[in-house]
Amino acid sequence: MKELIVNADDFGLSSGVNRAVIEAWQDGILTGASLMVGGRGFEEAVSLARDNPGLQVGLHLTLVQGRSVLPAHSIPGLADYLGDFPANPVRAGMRYFFRKSIRGELVREIEAQIVRFRETGIPLSHIDGHLNIHMHPTVFDILSELMPKHGIASFRLTREKLSEDPARSEKRKLGRKVDAFIFNRLAQRCAPVLGRLGMFHAGQVKGLLNSGKMTEQYLLKMLDTLKDGVTEIYFHPGCLPDAEISALMPDYSHGEELQALTSAAVKEKLAKLGVRLRNYRGEVKRYA
Repeated sequence: MKELIVNADDFGLSSGVNRAVIEAWQDGILTGASLMVGGRGFEEAVSLARDNPGLQVGLHLTLVQGRSVLPAHSIPGLADYLGDFPANPVRAGMRYFFRKSIRGELVREIEAQIVRFRETGIPLSHIDGHLNIHMHPTVFDILSELMPKHGIASFRLTREKLSEDPARSEKRKLGRKVDAFIFNRLAQRCAPVLGRLGMFHAGQVKGLLNSGKMTEQYLLKMLDTLKDGVTEIYFHPGCLPDAEISALMPDYSHGEELQALTSAAVKEKLAKLGVRLRNYRGEVKRYA
């Protein structure tokens, strides 16, 4: 059987993202969302999640291009005086890997984000990361200690085969190759640990290689590549105008991604292929 988890990242980033997530849940194929607990739209997202209890919500761990939960002065190696994490993910990743002196700060901030989520009272269904920072070796090693402690049982094991990417554009051709290689290696490192911990993860993950461009046309082609078992596809839907997402992700097609999630053609294709929608908890969703 082919089962599909459909997730929206950046829930809580802004009102525009929040509105899109709820529309995709109520009128589309979305089965879950990942919450940024340091986002400006956090409180609104929590309220919306409580009003839509069938929507599963996980933690979108944020350590780059976002805001800290802990006071800035307590984590000077991670955030600036305003509490903002580095904007450049490569530089941030290098810092987190090589500067062993800030590991303690990472542990405290990561656990603070988990705790802030838990304090909402919303069940925490899974964990992933903004720009997939949860797969970073140092961050993952910390998570492997914290996830059992906090009862987190599901994890996004991000990797995607370039041979199964429907995109044929020359844009980001090299970038897609690099992403596919890096995250395949990271997944090889993470998978045995997840197995020892008894953590659930989807057999396939889609959304890495064409992040921000998950349009209806692309999604319809991608559905033909689904294999038996559980696949997760993640999106970045948003309602524009929205200053926050336009500033952080000016090249993303937020509106087109929302349209893909609510597309009648996509629903028809899922039905034709016999794909079952579900969430990380295993709860099945009928085509909206």
